[in-house]
Amino acid sequence: MSDSSSSRRRFLQQTAALGLLYSYRRGFSQMQPMAAMHQIPNAPGKKVPMLHVLELPPFVDPLPLPAAPAAHTAPHKLRIEMREIHAKVHRDLPPTRMWSYGPTPLPPTVEARTGHPLQIEWVNNLPTTHFLPIDHSLHGCGRDIPDVRSVAHVHGAKVPTQDDGYPEDWFVPGKSRICHYPNQQDAAALWYHDHAMGLNRLNTYAGLFGMYILRDQVEDALHLPSGKYEVPLIFYDRNFTTDGQLFYADSGDPDHPWIPEFTADGILINGKIRPYFEVEPCLYRFRTLNTSNSRFFLLSLSNQQPLTQIGSDQGLLSAPVEVKSVVLAPAERADILIDFSQSAGQTLHLRTGALDILEFRIARQSSSPASISLPKTLRPVERIPESSAITTRTITLNEYQDKIGNPMVMLLNNKHWHEPITEFPRLNSTEIWEFVNQTEDTHPMHIHLVRFQLLDRRTFDQFELMTNKKLRFRGPVEPPAPNEMSWKDTIQCPAGQVTRVIIRFEGYAGKYLYHCHILEHEANDMMRPFQVIA
Repeated sequence: MSDSSSSRRRFLQQTAALGLLYSYRRGFSQMQPMAAMHQIPNAPGKKVPMLHVLELPPFVDPLPLPAAPAAHTAPHKLRIEMREIHAKVHRDLPPTRMWSYGPTPLPPTVEARTGHPLQIEWVNNLPTTHFLPIDHSLHGCGRDIPDVRSVAHVHGAKVPTQDDGYPEDWFVPGKSRICHYPNQQDAAALWYHDHAMGLNRLNTYAGLFGMYILRDQVEDALHLPSGKYEVPLIFYDRNFTTDGQLFYADSGDPDHPWIPEFTADGILINGKIRPYFEVEPCLYRFRTLNTSNSRFFLLSLSNQQPLTQIGSDQGLLSAPVEVKSVVLAPAERADILIDFSQSAGQTLHLRTGALDILEFRIARQSSSPASISLPKTLRPVERIPESSAITTRTITLNEYQDKIGNPMVMLLNNKHWHEPITEFPRLNSTEIWEFVNQTEDTHPMHIHLVRFQLLDRRTFDQFELMTNKKLRFRGPVEPPAPNEMSWKDTIQCPAGQVTRVIIRFEGYAGKYLYHCHILEHEANDMMRPFQVIA
């Protein structure tokens, strides 16, 4: 068989597999087909030749690992620069233009310790012209506002409001902003990304994200895999033109290029398309993060070996949980252990759905002097009693369509961002928030400042709610799965269900926000402010 025939056959096989990639568009049970891979309109009357990413040979590039932390300007002070870079995402492609918080597509991982405050100067050295299609009709994106602006948000950090990366606190190229991070919280894998009003879907797609690892003595005492045996895996999807450049599809309408979701056929991990990773036959710790705009990932191993999950968004579980697969919504993290000791000399694949996205090449021997035994308990997770909540707030998730059926606006409690604040939780109080999802999507809801616990989910009759304004449940209460029993900051809210979380508003008074972390949704207009009052 010729190389071209073999490549085409592989492309057809993997196209079918990619159709199984979970995006959870239109509910938990359905899957979204891959993005169209042909000439896609980039503007009215213009077509762009698209790269068939699945025709590229997989597993030809090594998995990039993060560089040393960003350069210290002083003890506990960092300077992180946003810049435009050109980097190869695959052996067979020319360098791709992108934006980054560092010199490579995988920015340095910020490492900090609980109780040790950190100051970061975020420096905007980006170009003054954006290379992705801006929708100037979105709130905060008017033509009288600079096209390139940014503000960094450390996702999951408990910080004062002025350091949270509020969407309206953006700054332009040539400017910088100093933020302070107290780090008064448990060890966890946090992350940082752009949060500029109406623009972060494009800035994040361009590459403005990185990991922020917080450590403490409780985690240290567990002696989990560390050093080269602790590896970040940052997942995202991208489309490319035939010359290897990033392509973000738009609606084709020059006045309203916004689209309701974005999924692509190119799956990247740490900045490379479907890389390989050479490992030893021992226990590894993988800090997984989904930075996609809209895509959900369903992670499993090709040999059906269980994954051991030891943590999620806001730190460790109380005990390890064995799972066949892990679902990561945009912005969610999972702390996963994989034991390669029984696969010495073999090759395994990490996959999403039915598509292999990372190849593990396992050595025959380990250089580790001793094996690590996994502790049976990790960190106590005290469940917050419902009786401690002083109020329950109902947050409806709403979607409206135009006359031809295209979603045009997505709201929380039927309100836009710019309308007056309606949620005023008290500092150090406990509340229950119930997300009533009246749409056909699963929405990953993120609440700034706080961590919370999932109480339960329950299916309701959407038709009854729509016609008679009555919430009638259709099934029993669904308790959290074992790997959802720890602290969270982003929660999956399935279509047609009420998802309840319980929250302690600890830390600081001031203005914060909550939103869907499908970036296209939060831009139009599934994001609302709230204010913690002292």
